[in-house]
Amino acid sequence: MAFENNGLQALEGEHPEWKPWLTVIGEVLRETADRKWEAFVPSISEPPRTEVPLLAGAKLTVDKVTIGEWAKRLMRVAYESGAPKMADLATIRWESIDPSSWFELSLSQNRSRLKDSAAGLDIDGEAFQTVALLIAIPFLNACSRALAHLVSKSWTEGYCPVCGAWPIFAEVRGIDRSRYLRCGRCGGEWQAHCLFCPFCGTTDHEQLASLVPEKSGSPGAVEVCKRCLGYVKTFTRLQGSSPAKVMLDDLASVELDVAALEQGYKRPEGAGYALDVIVVNKPTLSEKIFSWRA
Repeated sequence: MAFENNGLQALEGEHPEWKPWLTVIGEVLRETADRKWEAFVPSISEPPRTEVPLLAGAKLTVDKVTIGEWAKRLMRVAYESGAPKMADLATIRWESIDPSSWFELSLSQNRSRLKDSAAGLDIDGEAFQTVALLIAIPFLNACSRALAHLVSKSWTEGYCPVCGAWPIFAEVRGIDRSRYLRCGRCGGEWQAHCLFCPFCGTTDHEQLASLVPEKSGSPGAVEVCKRCLGYVKTFTRLQGSSPAKVMLDDLASVELDVAALEQGYKRPEGAGYALDVIVVNKPTLSEKIFSWRA
């Protein structure tokens, strides 16, 4: 985590106004490094059929105590960060909540239901959605570490082969300039064609273009699709970033996002593939005892 901490400190030095959000991201990165999440990774012996991410339709047995402790800590770090919009998170009434349901909604990136949850709690919907979507990140990173060897080399979809999320950026690597898409949710990677929009799938070179910032020393460029108006930031590197650094790379290149938005391009919301996972709470010891006695 030393490298990631250095990256956080560098970002805070460049953008002190980001400190509240970087505090939240730092907590997520620390939790991501905890190996306890590997216990919840589903057992998958072989890759599913073409076009289906590894986690699609999976039945996950999780420990609601672990999920609850993590969700509470994440929300606490958020409202203690000093960001006015996140102050509402301090009023969450935990006694009436099953954090596992938030974990499931975070996995599926179900913003509408997260918004409904915020309305029911009478808290700021935007702030709650933004933080709640991070609850599943440590688990997803554990899945990527454990299941990456099952990803087919012939995977050609624009969404992540592990968790179904859209790519957060692309890397053009090495002397052969192979192109890899990176997932901002699980930190995974998959190889992709150079002339290809991951969002709509077009390979029509007349519909694909690049935005190159005028500012010298820019970290990369932006590949855009005139057909669906989607965009992907692209970096040229000798080797790929570590999974834990993907989120930091995304934040460090925000000027590319601004340039794309100003030209009318945007990232699609939600996931590229609906996971439809089933989340089941692992019975606690007391529940097992009472079930046995019954």
